[in-house]
Amino acid sequence: MSDPKREDEAAARARRGRNIAIAVGLVAFAVIVYVVTIVRLGANVADRF
Repeated sequence: MSDPKREDEAAARARRGRNIAIAVGLVAFAVIVYVVTIVRLGANVADRF
């Protein structure tokens, strides 16, 4: 592990950018799973009636 006190500004900015990209990807995945689940459940509910 690197010492955060000795880390230069460019490395900190790069790490922050990667963290944001991972967070956006995780949120997008959760939204896709939610939407697909709702669509599939909605189709099954419509078939019952």
